[in-house]
Amino acid sequence: MKSINPTCVIAGGGPAGMMLGFLLARAGIRVTVLEKHKDFLRDFRGDTVHPSTLEIMHELGLLDDFLKLPHSQVNGVTMQIGNDRVTIGRFETLPTRCKFIALMPQWDFLNFLAARAKAFPGFDLRMSAEATDIIMDGDRVAGARAQTPEGEIDIRADLTIGCDGRHSTLRRCAGLTSEDFGAPMDVMWFRITRKPGDPEEVVGHIESGRMLVMLNRNEYWQCAYVIPKGAAEDVQREGIDRFRDAVGHLAPFVRDRLGEIDRWDKVKLLTVAVDRLKRWYRPGLLCIGDAAHAMSPIGGVGINLAVQDAVAAANILVEPLRRGSVTEATLAAVQKRREFPTRVTQTLQLMMQDNLIAPALAGSGRRLKAPWFLKMIQWPVLRRLPGRLFALGVRPEHVRTTAFSGIPDPAQPRR
Repeated sequence: MKSINPTCVIAGGGPAGMMLGFLLARAGIRVTVLEKHKDFLRDFRGDTVHPSTLEIMHELGLLDDFLKLPHSQVNGVTMQIGNDRVTIGRFETLPTRCKFIALMPQWDFLNFLAARAKAFPGFDLRMSAEATDIIMDGDRVAGARAQTPEGEIDIRADLTIGCDGRHSTLRRCAGLTSEDFGAPMDVMWFRITRKPGDPEEVVGHIESGRMLVMLNRNEYWQCAYVIPKGAAEDVQREGIDRFRDAVGHLAPFVRDRLGEIDRWDKVKLLTVAVDRLKRWYRPGLLCIGDAAHAMSPIGGVGINLAVQDAVAAANILVEPLRRGSVTEATLAAVQKRREFPTRVTQTLQLMMQDNLIAPALAGSGRRLKAPWFLKMIQWPVLRRLPGRLFALGVRPEHVRTTAFSGIPDPAQPRR
């Protein structure tokens, strides 16, 4: 069996794994990132890049190039709830360089990070390489085993990091347990062509028994039709025509193109889960991103929590990795830094689930009204708070690591 020995091995090439891999390699740490797919081209993943993440790109000197990629900009979010139209957040007054959310295909975001990270000699990205197990040395995790097109490979490392999503193989193999908070809904994702004259902003509409969110992706709308948990088969049994009628009821301006949804394989199911590991680590292993805390799609904050985790982890881990002195206390410091923002964000998501989404999906037939807490944030004195919280999150992170001496930084111009 082939074996390699980086300082750090990361399972999962999503936002957390790619950002952490980039930051560690930039700091001179030898890091191998394992991504089980052959490329990043998977549709209907989170595509909302919030101002907190754009600020990280600015701090790294990558923002100008990043914003050259195709994207659309959202300056605020409103929602139609029955007859009530409420503003969830406006971003014009944010203390950041970018006062908008960028809607960008996640594969473009990941390819961008991968291309910049490959400029560092210590960065090793392995596609079609799926982490299948952990390697133990006594009671310490000493690396990961991966299946590749060339066969099985052992990656022995001082630190193994699980960024392999809500169904994380590494956290299961390590015996880390999570607390499941439940979710009353699943989401059916699909696309509809966007035409001139359509709204520019995010379209959100909730009626009794129905909920639709539409994200402007320039040429098309990325649509999320929210259904009760486990109801996907029932929706499909009712037929594609009824599904199209429900969408048209919530977004009448797309009725003329609903024929584009002509078969069920154009509709993808996202099973929603909200959970959090009780302990994010054990000796030699750390989990971050969705592997540590699966987020609800409410607010589209998943990418941004994952990126914040990666930045905090890099800030704490770089020096111990250089010295070969990563201890349980080091890993506990990462969890301590990121657990509070995660708890607050999940609490807010659960509040939205319990007080808005679950009653709406129950379909009482009565006209819905915006819940009290959404009406309260319309008051002028509170209006800036939700935009800041929505866009920046709780305790946003900043890059504290620097490019290691002697290694070219791809963010800097070449002479």
